[in-house]
Amino acid sequence: MRSKKIDPILDKYLLFTPGPVNVAASLRHAIGKEDICHREPDFDNLLTSIEQKLLTLFEIKKRNRYRAVVITGSGTAANEAILSSVVGNGSILILSNGEFGERLHKTSVIHNKRTHLLQQPWGMPFDTDQIATYLAAHKIDVIAMVHHETCSGMLNPLAVIGGLARAHGAIFVVDGVSSVGAEVIDMAGCNIAFCSSSSSKAIGSYPGLSFVIGRKKQFKKLKFHVAKTTYLNLATFYGFLKQHGQTPNTPAVPLFFALEQALTNILTEGVANRFARIRARADQLRLGMRKLNLEFVLDEATMCTILTTVKVPPSISVRDLRDRLREKSIIIYEGKGCFAGKVFQVGNIGELSDRDIQFFLSTLRDVLLKLQAEAADVVAPIRTKAVIPSIVARAMPTRAKVRS
Repeated sequence: MRSKKIDPILDKYLLFTPGPVNVAASLRHAIGKEDICHREPDFDNLLTSIEQKLLTLFEIKKRNRYRAVVITGSGTAANEAILSSVVGNGSILILSNGEFGERLHKTSVIHNKRTHLLQQPWGMPFDTDQIATYLAAHKIDVIAMVHHETCSGMLNPLAVIGGLARAHGAIFVVDGVSSVGAEVIDMAGCNIAFCSSSSSKAIGSYPGLSFVIGRKKQFKKLKFHVAKTTYLNLATFYGFLKQHGQTPNTPAVPLFFALEQALTNILTEGVANRFARIRARADQLRLGMRKLNLEFVLDEATMCTILTTVKVPPSISVRDLRDRLREKSIIIYEGKGCFAGKVFQVGNIGELSDRDIQFFLSTLRDVLLKLQAEAADVVAPIRTKAVIPSIVARAMPTRAKVRS
């Protein structure tokens, strides 16, 4: 392993993952703030600040029509709160084309007897004609979908599915766990009733908090449904927020301080600037990896901006690649499910500098060359003289658009 005196960059792990991420120094300070009681005005003010910043992050124009509840628990907790609370005795259709769509289905089956499923193979886009036909033939009250399917990196179409939900009288709920903070999610324009997300991915905070943002009129309807859980009852969260400005259960207060700081950092930078910077990082990494003759699982037009799923070159083990990169303090993801042993994933969110990205690309090149030499692999070798690209310059958009 290279000496840390020579390479100060190795003083920390570089998390090239879709979350958790390397956090900003300001968050390390925020999480260590003085202790407060969650039943005092100090916490009420903190929760109000977080909610208002979330509404700003989503760029919601008619703010008085939406609320956001914060839950102590991972993104899965927010999704289970939605799936256990919004369906009642109705029927729900889960759209799945990956691991997290399957998780939505597994969760819904536990809470909702009338759970339907339309499934595509991992990494395959939805057939909107098939969905429209299914909705015409079945009475569906709720449609649920993952926005960014992390297992493949695919970004699913919000506007199209939201339009189908509107046309067939269903409400649309979205798992935005890994896309919020990097991609525009137009709640009103895409007909989204509820959207979940997490603190520890593109928002850039510590793991352990999640939230649900939704329309007030939909939150109000939840009280008419029989509760299916205690801790994750969304109606209870909304009631406490509305009546007391608090959470119904003891929250992880230090994580709330950190989330508030992470949101402050985003809004200080500017939402559009933040999204553009994340995309520029993705572009830089993808250009660098293409110059190493690496291939991606998806066409770039269908990818989210937070990570890239990369095919492993012939005769190279993903585990060996991951372990060699870890020796250089670089952490990547291995593929799961049908992608296991075939791909690795490179995230580009959190506190990663241009230098970190250059270090990753040069280290990846060196590790691949060494592994290929060890395997005496002569099939599609990477280019030994590739020039690691400088950051791709992109114009900062005045406002990002929903991708559909």
